[in-house]
Amino acid sequence: MAKSANPRARREPREARENLYDNVTRRIIAQLEDGRIPWVQSWGNAAASVSLPRNALSGRAYSGINILLLWGAVIERGYSGQGWLTFRQALMAGGHVRKGEEGVTVVYADRFTPEAERERASRDGDDARGIAFLKRFTVFNVAQCEDLPEGLSEDAPPLPDREIVPVAEALIAATGADFRIGGDKAFYAPGPDFVSVPPQPAFTDQINYYRTALHELGHWTGHGTRLARDLSNPFGSDGYAREELIAELCSAFLCASLGITPTVRHADYVGAWLDVLKGDARAIFRAASAASKAADHLLALGGPAVAALLGERP
Repeated sequence: MAKSANPRARREPREARENLYDNVTRRIIAQLEDGRIPWVQSWGNAAASVSLPRNALSGRAYSGINILLLWGAVIERGYSGQGWLTFRQALMAGGHVRKGEEGVTVVYADRFTPEAERERASRDGDDARGIAFLKRFTVFNVAQCEDLPEGLSEDAPPLPDREIVPVAEALIAATGADFRIGGDKAFYAPGPDFVSVPPQPAFTDQINYYRTALHELGHWTGHGTRLARDLSNPFGSDGYAREELIAELCSAFLCASLGITPTVRHADYVGAWLDVLKGDARAIFRAASAASKAADHLLALGGPAVAALLGERP
């Protein structure tokens, strides 16, 4: 997080990129060691509703690591909404950021190919090599701004408490996955390509059925015919922990999109996640990016039926 009134993004030198990875990873490690899972926030005590953070001007949802960074700020600072703006966007909307407000740093990663490399590749007849770059932006919650148009960033109202969530049921059905209900264990079987979850009454808090179902569907997206992640790592391995982290984040992102309060914590994996994060400062960035792709893949399969139900939320 940084105090900044400069809305311009800037390319980061390598040292600054490494520091950013390290800083974010250290923050998440500290939260895990303190018994808090940053993607399962205590929304019951929060002023904001359960949803993905988004740009208040464009309406576009943030993705990847930025979800975790902005969720953390909403919880820690008690903001009442999930809408964010750059300093310049607040001015464009007719308002302004209050003097002295502290912004939150979000990041954008991409690759570019220098013209000289394009020419070399064309000359040598091979693929041009891109160069990774990282930009950072400072954004401010709508609650930190004044004189913005009324209704610029209104969160969708939360779903009422109920055991059956039609929009989640519609999403599960729309995936076309071989989704089996029964037994006492939740898992995804990559070889035969099916998901299995216990029946909803088996869960002490029945809303946890959906968190679990969406977690296993997160694994399902990794099949070779879909997003093609490596699902062959044995239990207890570093690769297994990384895939569990992707599925856990995917479930959290989907629950936020569907308005379901996330309560399942998968505490058994916390130790393995800590080992991964302590050994690789970029692991949480990669996992969050892969989780966003998995969640987007599932929502795209949901199509108009899910979109219509989201539009009908009370």
